[in-house]
Amino acid sequence: MTEFVRTAEENFENLPDFPFAPSYHQWQDLRMHYVDEGPKDAPVVLLTHGMPTWSYLYRDMIPGLVEAGYRCIAPDHMGFGRSDKPIDIHWHTIARHTEILSSLIVDLDLKNITLICQDWGGPTGLAQAAMMPERFEHLVIMNTWLHHPEFKYSDGIKDWNKNWHEGGMYHRPEPDLGLLLVVSGRYESPKVVFPAFLEGRVPDLSGRAADVYEGFSAPYKGLPDEGYNGFRRFPRSIPLDSYNNGNAAAQTLHYKTLLNWDKGVQFVWGCTDDVFTEEWGRTWAGRMNARFDGFDDAGHFLQDTHGKKIVELILDEKGKPA
Repeated sequence: MTEFVRTAEENFENLPDFPFAPSYHQWQDLRMHYVDEGPKDAPVVLLTHGMPTWSYLYRDMIPGLVEAGYRCIAPDHMGFGRSDKPIDIHWHTIARHTEILSSLIVDLDLKNITLICQDWGGPTGLAQAAMMPERFEHLVIMNTWLHHPEFKYSDGIKDWNKNWHEGGMYHRPEPDLGLLLVVSGRYESPKVVFPAFLEGRVPDLSGRAADVYEGFSAPYKGLPDEGYNGFRRFPRSIPLDSYNNGNAAAQTLHYKTLLNWDKGVQFVWGCTDDVFTEEWGRTWAGRMNARFDGFDDAGHFLQDTHGKKIVELILDEKGKPA
């Protein structure tokens, strides 16, 4: 039996702008949460998240896509959101998370899929299109990557990785990671947030900053420290220093495979991101002969700050279902 912890259901009650009922997928002896909104027979939009977020990241995008006629499926990786959280840090490998996402797609028999992916949602989500292309019709690639030998890791991603190792800023008990989304979205100054983070307290937040913090901290509030191990493992799975745990050989295969993708693809990018830079996004889009739309005022988590505008770009490229 897998040892895991489960976040209290009351943590997710009345979250700002997140009225969606939970759905659950059973994988082995664990429960994976996903949002399922829209007609069951409609073309699917699969929305995949990264670290340290969950399906809440897509709260501003799901309503517009459903209104346009799509069915939105937004899963939470194991260890994140409302999904179960295995406590063994070594349980969390990118290959395993990819396998679990495959099982969700197959068990729900999802077809005519538009993939929207960002951060670790890229390697886990794009793997599905590479492995099961017959189920996918369009890719929306945002601020992510697929490892390959020629990829140049930015200073931003190197710093992120380093800070999860011993002595780093995030190498601490019960890191309050919802605060990082407050800073990323520019809802509050780093000068206010980071001292509070390092002292283990919550700064005074109001308005949008308070709402964002409430949503992104809900999955881990009240958990023991080992419930944070999924968060810890993802940054240390970057193939900078964890080639095998990052499933890097498979990532390379998926990257090469998708360079020959002959269906719909577009890139939507937060151009102030220092992790996955605008230069990289434009280079990748060029290699796939894809449309590139960049937001000069968006960073890494552009779904959080520009969700409705992203939906407009997707509908402009794809249109509404017939």
